[in-house]
Formats: sequence, structure tokens, C-alpha cells
Amino acid sequence: MNGDYPSDADSDDARVGNVNEELVCPQEFLPTFQAIEGPILTKANQVEYNSKPDSLFFDDGVRSIDFILVYEDEEKVSERKDTIVRRKARREYFEASLMKMGLELEATSSVLNDNLIFVKVHVPWEVQCIYAEVLHIKVPIEVNTTPPRPSVWNCFHCVTKYFKPDEDLIKKETDYFTAPFQKNRRDCFYIGDKNHFFTPSMKSRMAYYILCRAPYELNERVKKFGITKLLSGGVYKAAYPLHDCRFNVKSREESCPNERFLLFKEWAHPKNFYKIQPLDLIRRYYGEKIGIYFAWLGFYTFMLALAAVVGLSCFIYGYRTQETNTWSKEVCDPEIGGKIVMCPQCDLCHYWMLNSTCDTSKTLTIFDNFGSLVFAVFMSIWVTVFLEFWKRYQAELEYEWDTVEFLEQGEPPRPEYEAKCIYDRINPVTGVKEMVPYTACGRCFRLSIGIGTVLFWIMLILVSIVAIIVYRLAVFLSLSIKLKDAGDLKNLEPIKEYVTPQMATSVTAGIISFVVIMILNTLYERVAIWITDYELPRTRTDYENSLTLKMFLFQFVNYYSSCFYIAFVKGKIVGYPGKSVYLLGKYRNEECDPGGCLIELTTQLAIIMGGKAIWNNIQEVLLPWVKNLISRYFNRSTLEKGELPRWEQDFHLQPNLKLGLFYEYLEMVIQFGFVTLFVASFPLAPVLALINNLCEIRIDAWKITTQFRRIVPEKAQDIGAWQPILQGIAILAVATNAMIIAFTSDMIPRLVYYWSFSLHEGYSDHTMKGFINSSLSYFNTSDFSGTALNPPIERLRNVTICRYRDFRFPPGHPREYEYNMHYWHVIAAKMAFIIVVEHIVYLTKFILNYVIPDVPYTIKERIKREKYLTQVILHETNLKLVTKRLRPVIDGFSSHIEAKNDNEIEMSQY
Repeated sequence: MNGDYPSDADSDDARVGNVNEELVCPQEFLPTFQAIEGPILTKANQVEYNSKPDSLFFDDGVRSIDFILVYEDEEKVSERKDTIVRRKARREYFEASLMKMGLELEATSSVLNDNLIFVKVHVPWEVQCIYAEVLHIKVPIEVNTTPPRPSVWNCFHCVTKYFKPDEDLIKKETDYFTAPFQKNRRDCFYIGDKNHFFTPSMKSRMAYYILCRAPYELNERVKKFGITKLLSGGVYKAAYPLHDCRFNVKSREESCPNERFLLFKEWAHPKNFYKIQPLDLIRRYYGEKIGIYFAWLGFYTFMLALAAVVGLSCFIYGYRTQETNTWSKEVCDPEIGGKIVMCPQCDLCHYWMLNSTCDTSKTLTIFDNFGSLVFAVFMSIWVTVFLEFWKRYQAELEYEWDTVEFLEQGEPPRPEYEAKCIYDRINPVTGVKEMVPYTACGRCFRLSIGIGTVLFWIMLILVSIVAIIVYRLAVFLSLSIKLKDAGDLKNLEPIKEYVTPQMATSVTAGIISFVVIMILNTLYERVAIWITDYELPRTRTDYENSLTLKMFLFQFVNYYSSCFYIAFVKGKIVGYPGKSVYLLGKYRNEECDPGGCLIELTTQLAIIMGGKAIWNNIQEVLLPWVKNLISRYFNRSTLEKGELPRWEQDFHLQPNLKLGLFYEYLEMVIQFGFVTLFVASFPLAPVLALINNLCEIRIDAWKITTQFRRIVPEKAQDIGAWQPILQGIAILAVATNAMIIAFTSDMIPRLVYYWSFSLHEGYSDHTMKGFINSSLSYFNTSDFSGTALNPPIERLRNVTICRYRDFRFPPGHPREYEYNMHYWHVIAAKMAFIIVVEHIVYLTKFILNYVIPDVPYTIKERIKREKYLTQVILHETNLKLVTKRLRPVIDGFSSHIEAKNDNEIEMSQY
């Protein structure tokens, strides 16, 4: 244990878990409901299974099951005796602590495995009231009778009803005015039935909050607490809230809402891929955090449909103009491209004919055309519209789901943070003394360690990129020699014409890059989690935001670095034949195909996007499905009879990962980057993303509804740190797409030739004829120095002039091999294009950002009105309560005054 923290007197702790990870804190700081003093002998009541597999209640049928704990009976486990004794002591202390804190427990043996014991946890009404106030849970105070504003979609109800879930199955929720619950003002709230006032997800959230803070061991100086450590130490096998029924069969209990069944039927089933998601039901069953994720994913997919339509149109435009493209015709023309001898692209490579890249040039015209420019500008504006309208939609969800003031009310600190609090400080806001886990210097040290580690891993990625570049150079050199020999391609006859050194190198390097990306990604995930744990963020939101930033910085470099290399580095610093630029003094820098590097960038994007989607689907779908299939196979005899209780059926599902939703966000944000950053080179990226997302929504829904235990509900106001990350990508996308069109594609050189130089070539009108000849410079082969070039083709033995891709003066010119005027025209046009396009797009984005408010005006009005009516209702309720409580006093005082007056009258008469 670190010297800063109280030491543990138990020297055998290492057998159970890492002592450094124990959640310990000073006794007076432990956040418990009731002080625990003296020996604890209370145990959970042991009952037999009542043969009601669909029951969600204790054996008495009254108290609801709000959480489940599972452990192995210590008397039937064959392990070291001291380990068993320690686990049993901790478990009994923990369960007794829960009961002292107000929870009610009931234990039942497993039907399948006698070693397993299931502990059912119930949160009584009084405890619910306490922790509803602690967690700032908003509850109804009065039915909202304000009529909803008419929507423009109501005019198309006859059409939109087919895209909505069945309204007869999923009823619309009653709208209430809500306010944060307060125990001492419970009479102000619209309680009705106490058993159903707080929803099951709210009660599960309260139970988990208590479980994370209940102590399991008490020493002289410290208490250790939290279900998380008990799970990792093997004291408990699992802890989870219950699903309310089986996903494909309704519960036989009349009181069961069957929300899981409804979610599967109207949301998770593949037949519903075209339907709107039942977000209110998702939020009610899984919590706001899951609901906001699926709301964002659905909105993103909806907006992708618009981008996919435009992208597909640009692709069709490029495909239709493929055969009529003038410069690709020149490449394929035997009289033009067939007579142009190209210079070798490596020191041991051969001369080659330009028309050997005919098929590549035709393919390139599909993506490198005027439509790509239009689509890149469209996507730069699309991403701004998407983010602005998402913020508006998010504001509507915040209002409807009562999370508007969630962050303002304060989020409770994480148990891991509370456990390390040993230093005093004065809160700069409240001026009250509080406990913190580190000093200012300690915090700086922790942050420095985190930043240094992240930078080290980013440098590791850059090293891997250099290694892949060296691989590309070596493989290209080898293939350039072998693939030009027709005898080496006999076994590749079906695809012979498509196998070029450039294409083969790009495909193999792309696959290797993808494998390296996935390996580094797996390793870094663990490192990032360790760093974030070491930094000790205060709240769950702070923890996720810190981890999000670290993971995205790494993933950004990991996934996008190879694409940035191909787009902006490859073929840009190569020199010219006879004076090439070498990497590491040995490998000659790669050159682009005469058609440019754009086709390689397209290939790289397709490989990474496709491979990532396949890999993620295997991880998300196949693995949990196979694990559950194996579990059902071994338990098939009992499962077929339907005799397993609800809690045991859920136990055999897959456990939820601690950061499961984080990885879902990360996957989609990385995809968002591919769709926006490099879309100028691959207009089909939104189409592939749309298809993937339509599947992703239903796959994620199917996964969490059928294959995994129920997720512990969590509150969330928005998508957190992902919002500024998306905004950063949107800003960067404008620059990357403008630079791809300017420096990676040949669009600017073609436009410069069309408007400026075509007339100088002897043509009477602007034309693209002669562009290929104009874009290739001449080189005298006698100027090669120190290079042994042995062309295998007999007719090339007397080559004196070869061509290469650049704008330089020819041999014999006073300024031979220097850049000519055409080059400077092209560079000026490229820079002007970037500046003009960026300014126009950024100005448009700024205007859209200003014109489209983040919160709709109607929502602002409704929020203000709800606050006003809530205050009025609470004020009137308080007046009624005060009047009710003072009525006996007022009546007594009035009676006393009347009696006194009567006495005075009688005395005066007397």
C-alpha cells in the first residue's frame, strides 16, 4: 500500500486481491446510511425456491427484488481454508452492513448448482426516500395538462405510423411536472402507490449506489467497502439487476410490465430495422445513459441517409463519366499511353508503359471527378447541420427525460475517489472543509504520468507507421521486378490485369496496417484504463471524460495515421529520376501512380472501415452468442422445463463490461471520422456507414436485450466529452478534404490545364486533350548515375527518354530538371483553392451555428413554464400543509379567545 494511505493490518490480503486496489477510507469519512458499531451477527434469511420462475419478488410476494448478489457456498468450495474463511467473513460483514443500512436481504439456493447462493436485495420505502434525495431523482408532482404543441409530422401521420413502434403495445407515458425528490416534503409529490412510485430502474440505481458504499471489513483505522472489490476478489460471483421477463415470452405474473419482451419485439428484432426506436421505453428500462446513446446513434443514422444519397449520386456520376473521361482515354490509348515509356519507380525496377495502368486510371475517374469536390463541400456543411440539429434534439430529450439540471445538482463522487480521501482542503465554492485524495502537487504528478504515457504510446504508433512505410518500399521494389515478368502471373490469370505493384503493395500494407491497429488498440485500452484509474477522477462523468480523451487521441493516431500518410506524404517528396530522395539512406521514397495516390487512399479507407466493422461485429455478436449457446447446451434439460427462476436465468447471461457503452461510442466516433475526414476520396463512405449503422442499432439492441444481463441504470444529460470531439472532427474535416482535393487528387492540375495551358498546346478551345502529355516530364536515361537498370523487354533496350510525373524543364534546357512555370501555376491554384474553400465553408458553418439555436425556442418556453408551475404547485402545497398543521392551533386559540370574551361578558354583567 502507498505510504500516503492507511496500512492494512491483514498481511494475507494479497491472496484475495491486490492490496493497492482495496477501497479504504478513514472511518469517519465512510458515506453510510447508519453507523455500524460492534460485532455484526445479522444474516440474510434463507428460503427455498417457491417454483415461480417469473417472480420478481421475495418469497412473500410483496417485496420487490431490486438487485441480485451471487456467491459460492464457502462450505462446498475446495480452496485454501484461510482464503475461504476470509471470503466468508467479508461477505457476512458486507451483507450485515447492507441490512444495517436499511436494505432487506433474502437468500435462495441455485436450482442447477448447489454451490451457488442467490441473495435478493430489496430497497424499502424509507430507504428509497433517502437515496432518491441523495441522487437528485426527479419525480412527479402533478399531471401536466398543458396541450402539446402541434408538430409538422402530424400532417403525415398516415405515413409515419408505419415507421413507429406499435402504439397499442408501447403506451405513451403520462406527462408530469417533476421536481427533485425531498424526503421531508414527500407530501408535495404525486405518490399514489408507494410500490410503483419509483420505477424498477430507479430502485436498482439506488441499490447499486448503496452496494458501492457498504463496508465489508473493519480494522482499527479504516473501513474497506464496495461491491466492485468483492467481485474482483471472488467473494461474489456476480451482481446485477433483474430483467423483468424472458425476451421472447411474456411473464406469467400479472403485475409484470414485460418491458424486455416489448423491447425485443418492437426494437431488437431485425424486422424492425426501418422503425423509429422506442426511446422512452429504452430510457425507462435501461436508464438515461443508454437512452441518450441510442438516440444519438439513431439521429446520426438518419442524417447519414441524406449524406449517403448524395454520395451515391456522386459515385454514379463518376461511374457514368468513366468511359468518356478524356485523360483516362489517353492513358489507355495504344497510340498515346502505349507509346509513353515511364521511368522506373525504384532503383531495381524496370521501365514500364503508361497504358499498363489503364484499369487503375479508369477506376480512379470514378472517385476523382468534379462530383467529389461538390460532395466534399456538401459534407463539410452536412456535419455542421448534423451537430447543430443534434444539440437541438438533445435539448428536447433533456426536457422530456428530466435531465436539464442533472449536472447543476451535483453528481456523487465515485467510491474509488472517496476511498482515497485523506487530505483536508477548503472548497473554493462553498468555503467548507472537505476531504481530497491528493494535494495540488500530487495531482500534477498524476497528470504528468498520464500525459507522458499517452505521448509514449502515440510515438509507438508513429514508429509502427515508419515500419509499414519501409515494408511498402521493400515490397514495392520486389513486386516491381517480379510482376512485370508475364511468367510469374500464370497462377493469377483471372485477376492478372488488375495486379500491379502499386495495387498489391497498397492492399497488403492496408491489411498489415489494420492488424497492427487492432493489436495496439487492445494493448492501449488496458494502459488507458490504468492511467485514468491512477488519476482518480472525482465523479463518474469526470472519469469517462478523461478516459474518452485519452482513448480518442490514441485511436485518432492509430486509425487515421496511415490515411494521412497516403493522402499528404506519399509521393510528395520523391525528387526526380537520377536524384531521388531516400528514407534512412537506403529506401527510395514511394511514388504515386500516374493517376495519383487517391485510389490508394480509397483502398486504405475501404480496408480499414470494412475490417473494423467485421471485427467489431464478431466481438459484439458472435462471442456472446456462442458463450450463451454453450451455457444453454449444458443446462438444456432444466431450461427446457422452464424451471429456472428469473434471477438464475439472468445469471447464465453474459456479464456487462464496465465500459461497454464507451466502446460503442468510440466505434461510432471513429466511423464518423472516416466519413467526414476523408470523404473527398471515397464518396461511398456514408453509404457503407449507413448500412453498418442500420445493422449496428439492431445488433446492439439484440445484444443488450437477449445476450447480456440487465445494465445498471445510469443518469446522463448528454453524450459527454464526445460532443467537443465531434465538433473538433467537423472543423478538421474542412481542412483535410480541401487538402485531399488540392494535393492528393489531380483535379486542380486538370483545371489549371483546361483553363490556362490547353490553348498553349495548339488547341483552338479549352480541352482536356493533351493533359497526360503535359503532366509528365522528360528525363534522359543517360543521366542515371550508380544504378543498374536491366529492362527485361527487348524493345526497351534502346530507351533514351523516359517520362515521370512532375512539372519540370526537359533535359537540354538551361534550367533542366527544375520546376517550370506550369508547376508554380498549379501550386498557386492549389493554395488559392484551399484558402477560398476553407473560408467559404467556415463562414457557412459559422452562419449555420449562429442561425440554428442549440435549444429550440418552444423547449425554452416549456422549461420556464414548468419551473414556474412547479414553484406554484410546491408553494400551494406548502401553504396547505402549513394551514393543515396550524389549524388545530388556530382553532384552539380561537376557542380560547371566545371563551375569554364570554367570561369577560359574564363578569361585566355580574
